[in-house]
Amino acid sequence: MALWGARFSSDTNELLAKLSESISFDQRLYAQDIAGSIAHVKMLAKQSIIPKEDAKQIIAELGTIKAEIEAGDFEFKESLEDIHMNIESRLIERLGDAGARVHTGRSRNDQIATDIRLYLRDEISEIKILLSALQKSLVTVADADDQAILPGFTHLQHAQPVLFAHHLLAYVEMFSRDMGRLEDCAKRMNVSPLGAGAMAGSTFPMDREFVAKELGFDSVSQNSMDAVSDRDFAVELLSALSLIMLHISRLSEDIIFWKSQEASFIDLGDAFCTGSSIMPQKKNPDTAELGRGKAARVFADLNALLILMKGLPMCYNRDMQEDKEPVFDAVDTTKLVLATFAPMIESIEINQANMATASSEPALMATDLAEWLVKDGMPFRTAHHRVGSLVAWCNENSLALDAVSLEQMQISIPEAKAECLDLFSAENSVKLRDITGGTAPKQVRKQIDYWKKQLK
Repeated sequence: MALWGARFSSDTNELLAKLSESISFDQRLYAQDIAGSIAHVKMLAKQSIIPKEDAKQIIAELGTIKAEIEAGDFEFKESLEDIHMNIESRLIERLGDAGARVHTGRSRNDQIATDIRLYLRDEISEIKILLSALQKSLVTVADADDQAILPGFTHLQHAQPVLFAHHLLAYVEMFSRDMGRLEDCAKRMNVSPLGAGAMAGSTFPMDREFVAKELGFDSVSQNSMDAVSDRDFAVELLSALSLIMLHISRLSEDIIFWKSQEASFIDLGDAFCTGSSIMPQKKNPDTAELGRGKAARVFADLNALLILMKGLPMCYNRDMQEDKEPVFDAVDTTKLVLATFAPMIESIEINQANMATASSEPALMATDLAEWLVKDGMPFRTAHHRVGSLVAWCNENSLALDAVSLEQMQISIPEAKAECLDLFSAENSVKLRDITGGTAPKQVRKQIDYWKKQLK
C-alpha cells in the first residue's frame, strides 16, 4: 500500500499508477531531494520536534542512499510514484519509526517546490558558464579577424559595409542580456518554500529561516499557498532559455547563409558539418541547422508550461507534475546546443577575399554619399532623394556608382564635388562610423578589448 493509502479500501488502478508515476523522470532530482531532507531533519531536531538521535540516523542513511543512487545500486520503483516516496520508503524500510519521522511538518507539495528550485539554481550556474564560453568564442574569432569587412544586410539585401567582428559582437551583446536574465531569474528563484506544507503551513514550531540558510536560499516564501502552487520561476527560466535559443537561431541563420556557395564568406570545421547520403560533394552546416531547429523545441517547452499553469486554481494540483519534463528538456537542450556552438564558432575560417568583393559593391556606400551632402549643407531628405535619383540613373545606364564621372553625377546631384567620387570605399566607409557602437575599427577594437576583459 502507498504511504498515503490508509484511507483507501483498494489498491490504485494499474493504469492510474502508470499515469501517476513520475519517478521515470524526476529521479534526476535525487540530490536536491536528499539535501532538502537533510536540512529539514536538522531543523526538526534543533526545534525538538523529533529526537536528535533519530535525526542523526536519518541523515546518515540519506547519505547512504545518495551513494547507492550515484553508484547505480538503488532500485527506483514505479509503484512508489516519485523521487520523494522512493527515498522515504527506503528510509522507513531501514530505520523503521525513526525513518518515518522524516516527513514531519512537510508535504510533497513544498518538497517538490524546493527540489525544483534547488535543481534549477544549479542548472542556471552551468548554463551561465556555457553561455560565457560561447561569448568568448565569438570574441576570439572577432579578435582574430578584426579587419575583415562584409556587407551588412537589412531585409536580406545588401545595406552597408560592416566589420565581420562588429557583426559577431552583436551576438555577444545579445548573449550578455541573456546572462542578465538568467541572473535575475536566479535571484527570484532563490526563495525557500519548505515549511509551507501542503498549502497552509504547519502547527509545528518550524524554523524556516534555518532551513533556508542550510540550503543557500536568500529568504523564505511569505505565503504558503503561493509557495506550493506557482511555477512562475520555471516559466521565467524557460522564457530566458527561449530568448537564448532565439539568439542561437538567428546566429545559426547567419552562419548558414555565410557558408552557402552564394556567399562563401566562411567555412566551418569538418567536425561541425555532415555529408550527404547520396551527394558525395556535400558539406552541410548541420550544427547551425540543428541549433536553429532546437530553438523550436525550447519554445514548445515554454508554451507547454504556460498552457499547463494557466487554468489551475489554488493551490497544488496534480497537473503540476507535468511541469518537470518540459523544464528538464529545455534545460538539457539549451545546454547541449551552447556546449556545441562554442567550439563550432572557433572553427570558423573566413574567406576575406569574398567578403571584400561583396562589401566593395559601390551601392553599399550610397548612404555615405547622402551623408556627405548633408555635411555640405543639404537637408537629409533632399540628399536622400538626390542619391536615389543617381542610383536610378546608374541602373538605367548600366553603370556602377563608382564608375560615373563628376559630370554624370551632377545630372542627378548638381551639388556634387570631385571628392564625392572618392566615397565608394568599404574601408573608408567603416572608418567614418567612429562613434560609440559604430563599426569603425577603432570602436570595434575597443569593444573587443572590453569583452576580453569582461569574459576573462
